[in-house]
Amino acid sequence: MTTLSDPPKPGFRPSQLIYDTRYRSMTIQTVAFILLMAAIFWLVSNTIENLNALGKDFNFGFLGQPAGYDINQRLIEYDSQASHGRAALVGILNTLLVAVLGCVAATIVGVIAGVLRLSKNWIVSRLMSVYVEGFRNVPLLLWIVLIFAVFNESTPQPRDFRGEDPAASMILGDTVAITNRGTYIPEPLFSNGLGDVDVKPGWIFSDLYFAVSIDLVVIVMTIVASILLIRLNNQRAHRIQNATGVRPTTWWVNLLVFFVPLGALLWVLGFHLGYPELKGFNFSGGTHIRNSLMALWLALTLYTGAFIAEIVRGGILAINKGQTEAAFALGLRPGKTMNLVILPQAMRVIIPPLISQYLNLTKNSSLAIAVGYMDVRATLGGITINQTGRELEGMLLLGLFYLILSLLISGGMNLYNNSVKLKER
Repeated sequence: MTTLSDPPKPGFRPSQLIYDTRYRSMTIQTVAFILLMAAIFWLVSNTIENLNALGKDFNFGFLGQPAGYDINQRLIEYDSQASHGRAALVGILNTLLVAVLGCVAATIVGVIAGVLRLSKNWIVSRLMSVYVEGFRNVPLLLWIVLIFAVFNESTPQPRDFRGEDPAASMILGDTVAITNRGTYIPEPLFSNGLGDVDVKPGWIFSDLYFAVSIDLVVIVMTIVASILLIRLNNQRAHRIQNATGVRPTTWWVNLLVFFVPLGALLWVLGFHLGYPELKGFNFSGGTHIRNSLMALWLALTLYTGAFIAEIVRGGILAINKGQTEAAFALGLRPGKTMNLVILPQAMRVIIPPLISQYLNLTKNSSLAIAVGYMDVRATLGGITINQTGRELEGMLLLGLFYLILSLLISGGMNLYNNSVKLKER
């Protein structure tokens, strides 16, 4: 009687790393990784040798040295005796301010312009076409300088607001003053405020502290809680609609949930507005927004909004016309059809290129140096480098900041994109 056994399995041979598809991809990735690490090691070692030849070392101690220059527009306390690290923090906050304001405003302008470009009204659609083509085909830097010049040359001086018959007057019920020195708007004040808390990351530099308003934190937490309750209320209405076919009215409940807690909180904190007043040769009180910030924000908004308008128009045209016809057959008006049927489907086409526009706007904010707005490019990447001679360290930090900010924007928008994409059931 004979016993049959499986033939012995062939052993591993080095040639399989190249010719066997099971190992080839891993081999290629390993070789590529080794070459990449070797290139980085050569670049770093070569840089260190060149710095040593110039009598320089590689460190970030310059961030603790006194800056010695002023920053005109800032969100936190700063003076010329503060460190370069704090000056960089002020510039970072200024960059984040114009980036956030620009992304929000450009989205609003772009969506409106994109929808109106498809309007059946010939005049409206042509006006939007002129806007889109005009801003898309002219360099952004020219728009920044042009708008800045308009603010400086065509707006009145503070002294024009003086006298019994002034040459200029405030707008919006004497609450906003637009001058060649900037725009003065009311500032929020709290008579029963909870104060501020100084956040001091002691592991960096001692003067990198910044004050966090407890009032603002409480207000933001209240708004977030109200939004969560509104979402829960909408989900409840959606479940009832699926079960009975009738959707309960939710708008008045949502309004109460949002405004009642917020209004009560503002009343307890003693919220009121501080209005700008003309005293001496300039306005005092209120919030001063310099023309450099206004020009940069408007230029970024209108320029990026033109690109977003084309993205929105393309996304809407990507939706089959049968969707619109079906909505009209159900009795929906054009406005409801656009908001409830077309735009929700078009968002799946709009969001991916929209991410690129947000990234472009954020990086284009570095053109602020043309009008004197002190963002991170002007502070860390400009004056600080010129004063300390730390070009490599400064540019590495500047690039790292833009990289992290871009990754955060991309990650957040990708999460939103995943939440609105089609899901199989």
